[in-house]
Amino acid sequence: MDLGDWLRLDAQAGKPLFDQLRTQVIDGIRDGTLPPGARLPTVRQLAGQLGLAVNTVARAYRELETAGIVETRGRFGTFVARADPADAAMAAAARAYHDAAQALGLGKAEAMRYLEAEFDH
Repeated sequence: MDLGDWLRLDAQAGKPLFDQLRTQVIDGIRDGTLPPGARLPTVRQLAGQLGLAVNTVARAYRELETAGIVETRGRFGTFVARADPADAAMAAAARAYHDAAQALGLGKAEAMRYLEAEFDH
């Protein structure tokens, strides 16, 4: 997988390069560009492709691994995780929100109004 072909990092942006890299890998996973189980380039390979410091790529990979988005399999490399951890986290949050709304006697429309207001902030 040649991530350098579609990753676009901007050193002038207000967001650190490691965070831009992390976010774009997540976007690639969510839009299907990086399917579950896809092998990512080594830290050194990707740093070379993108003209970044090795530590910048290593930090992005570490944060992705900590979040469960990628998994490192020793000398075999780094791979896109088989399941999106956001699915489980968001399902649990939705259950908790639903339970709280029900406990307060709110229906779906009323509960959704609060959620929509939060996204509009």
